[in-house]
Amino acid sequence: LSLVYFGFIYGLYALAFFLPTIIKGFQDAAGTKFDVFQTGLITAIPYVPAAIAMYFWSRDASKRGVKTWHIAIPAVVGAVTIPLALYAGSPAATIAVIGLTAMSIFAALPNFWTLPTRFLTGAAAAAGVALINTIGNIAGFSAPYITGAVHDWTGGYQVPMILVGVFMLLSAVLVVSLARRDAKLRATAAVAPQTDAVEENAR
Repeated sequence: LSLVYFGFIYGLYALAFFLPTIIKGFQDAAGTKFDVFQTGLITAIPYVPAAIAMYFWSRDASKRGVKTWHIAIPAVVGAVTIPLALYAGSPAATIAVIGLTAMSIFAALPNFWTLPTRFLTGAAAAAGVALINTIGNIAGFSAPYITGAVHDWTGGYQVPMILVGVFMLLSAVLVVSLARRDAKLRATAAVAPQTDAVEENAR
């Protein structure tokens, strides 16, 4: 669970720090200069659809009950779109792709926090959530350093953004793996009382 959260936070901070760099690239490509207010407006664009997606995705999760795909699908979308933003052909296309990334991260995060209570209860839940939050937020500290170091090593943002995608894809894989493990344990727990009853009747 800590690794799942780490992947989402890594993507979130990479998005936050990478977006101003992309906007600077727009300025260089167009030979223009944005003032602080204009830069702020452009930076805010991806977060508008992200807020809408978070509301409706979480609303759907509340109606159906949080399913594995409520978390895994956004993680996969984020894993694909954040490196894809580097290859968009225009500023509008780039912002649109980054908007998808923001939507995926903000759709997944609220639903992720329903997972710990499936595995932990009581005092263990309180300590577990604190530990998950602590380890996951290490990504917020490490993401800028790792991105910068890999950028300096490779001379570009392709590998750093692919690395972000890998972390988010790992989150999706772990969520699916946890769901399957949980289903298997629940099935075993349901069969066990029936088996005991049959053995008791036989005796």
